[in-house]
Amino acid sequence: MSQLLQHDGVTLSQSGEGLVVEGDLTMNVAANVAAAGTQWLENEATSRVAFDFTGVQMASSVAISVLLEWLRTCRERELEVERITLSAPLMRLAVLAELDELIAHPHHALTA
Repeated sequence: MSQLLQHDGVTLSQSGEGLVVEGDLTMNVAANVAAAGTQWLENEATSRVAFDFTGVQMASSVAISVLLEWLRTCRERELEVERITLSAPLMRLAVLAELDELIAHPHHALTA
């Protein structure tokens, strides 16, 4: 695992073909995490990527916003999103926001 960013208790790492976020994303750090992940997607990612948010225990729309930013980048760059894994609190928020189908089947949702 290669660390891309560590700021205010949040770590963004690259592992295999994906990005791993750990810590509680807040407004103070979300823009930096989103930018670092986008830069990796634009310059380093292979044709397939995965996103792991299981280390984010605080349910926050900020974390979902970071994920959506990365998904936009994947769509623009035609990267296949292999899987998205969320912590239980984030998954509950995704269900409330009606994003559970996107989380479960990102490839289908992004190519439709």
